[in-house]
Amino acid sequence: MKTALVTGANKGIGCEVARQLAAKGFHVFVGARNAKAGRKAAEEIAKECGKATFLEIDVADNDSVTAAAAEFSEVEDHLDVLVNNAGIVVDGDDAILEISDDLLRKTLETNTLGALRVTRAFAPLLRKSKGPRVINVSSGSGQLTGGADGWAPAYSISKTALNGITSQLAAALPKFAVNSVCPGWVRTDMGGENANRSVKEGADTIVWLASEAPQDLTGKFLRDRKEIPW
Repeated sequence: MKTALVTGANKGIGCEVARQLAAKGFHVFVGARNAKAGRKAAEEIAKECGKATFLEIDVADNDSVTAAAAEFSEVEDHLDVLVNNAGIVVDGDDAILEISDDLLRKTLETNTLGALRVTRAFAPLLRKSKGPRVINVSSGSGQLTGGADGWAPAYSISKTALNGITSQLAAALPKFAVNSVCPGWVRTDMGGENANRSVKEGADTIVWLASEAPQDLTGKFLRDRKEIPW
């Protein structure tokens, strides 16, 4: 059975990705720092779709990530797909000249370093897969092409840096498929109710990269299953 770990999977896009992968026959690990919400999501996915296991993980905490990798190893001996979905937008992230150093550090700690930290910890398990895949959930706000519009600068910078990490990981892991995804503006707690995409639409390219995309598609930034500029 193929295995997948989705971080930030207790709600929103992450939960939908986990649900769809479970329906495709993956043993999905529902990663979340909120144990109560994570367990509930895993139970609901398992009841509805297939095999799902809760895995407590705070991507901003190295000890938590290390412990999660050890706990995973007690259940499965390999990881086929890692979806680095966990992300935050911190209150007050609204003007580049006004955000504090601490706000920027907190945002980078989760959105950028979190993805690298989890990939590093789970790389030994991914190497045991016949076709390892890493998918970093980024954002169009991280694109340098076209310039910034001023929205959530710390978040946007963290996603620009995440795209950089994607490119570096693709170079460092030539047998892996490592890509970034812009899911679009999705109706989640982060995206808000006015967003123009459903969580199902937001999850589509991520699930495609996890299950159907060519293994030699790597080092790219994608939206709607097509490459877009960094």
